[in-house]
Amino acid sequence: MSINVGMNLLWCVPGHVGGSEEYFVRQLIGLTEVDHEFCVTPYVVEGFAAAHPEVAKRFDLDVARIDGRSRPRRVVAESTWLARRQQLRHDRLAHHGGGTMPRRGVRPAVVTVHDLQYLTFPQYFSPVKRAYLTRRMPTAVRRADVVTVPTEYVKSSVVYHFDVDPDQVVVVPNGTDPMFGSAATPETELRKRYGLGDGPVIMFPAATFPHKRHDFVIDMMERHWRDPDLRLVLTGGEGLAEPEVAARSTGRVIRVGRVPSADRDGLLAMAFAMVFPSEYEGFGVPVIEAMMLGTPVIASDRTAVPEVLGGAGLCLPLQHEAWTDALDQVARRRSELVANGRVRASEFTSRRSAEALLSAYRLALA
Repeated sequence: MSINVGMNLLWCVPGHVGGSEEYFVRQLIGLTEVDHEFCVTPYVVEGFAAAHPEVAKRFDLDVARIDGRSRPRRVVAESTWLARRQQLRHDRLAHHGGGTMPRRGVRPAVVTVHDLQYLTFPQYFSPVKRAYLTRRMPTAVRRADVVTVPTEYVKSSVVYHFDVDPDQVVVVPNGTDPMFGSAATPETELRKRYGLGDGPVIMFPAATFPHKRHDFVIDMMERHWRDPDLRLVLTGGEGLAEPEVAARSTGRVIRVGRVPSADRDGLLAMAFAMVFPSEYEGFGVPVIEAMMLGTPVIASDRTAVPEVLGGAGLCLPLQHEAWTDALDQVARRRSELVANGRVRASEFTSRRSAEALLSAYRLALA
């Protein structure tokens, strides 16, 4: 007889939560690739099925008729609607994917913590969100029977800040879509559409949040990477640093914002390199995606980035002098970086992610 698991994804509003959305989508798909004793029911908000039809086909989604973008309404729904649904479905284990858990509901419980950025860079969070996370996340971690995290870096952070038993924290790495990039827009079309000229392109796919450090890579373009034919393409949504980034996106720095996924993948595939100067990452999915497509990565040496890169790209301190000759290094070592990157990216499969998640479920029930 299968063991019913309720996966709380009410926080996951498609298109609004960043890489954590894809993190759970790949885990769910991975669960269908592995034989196991669990029957997982994802509890989701309206719009999730339309955004992820591959998940909707494989799982019996239980849809809450709430606006997931309203945190107060979601919190109430987790303690009322979700608790009732879990009882009706006879869930034996609860998995809360958003870093917090309601006071009411099924036990034992697994909680996923994606990162602890609010402790490292509190200035990048609104007072309301910072207060919410400060109040709710430590309590959830300590109440959880098992905590799952995407990297060893986040595990060490959780253990240090919340004083939990490291044996109760399980690393569940990101999985990747093996078809990623297969529908990428051709390079010639992209060069014409975005006015990229005929020269080399470097790409930075990230919303303009301050910790992503768009300012750093724009500084590099203005002060050190002076090739007149070189273009820096910035994709991604708008964050708190958008006004500054937009003001400096002129000439060789091209801010295109959100683009169709086919264009984004095509830009990443055609790029001479993908730059990723982020100050904080719980994982850093673009690093893996670039390596999957054979694009060398130039990244910061901060937080989880070195762990994910695994020596398959350039991992540099966030200092101008350390990045000055990075493009020359890529040119000299391109074949090596491409080959190593593809090998490294191949280690992050949906199956591996699912197997790690299953081990966390079994630990919680032990």
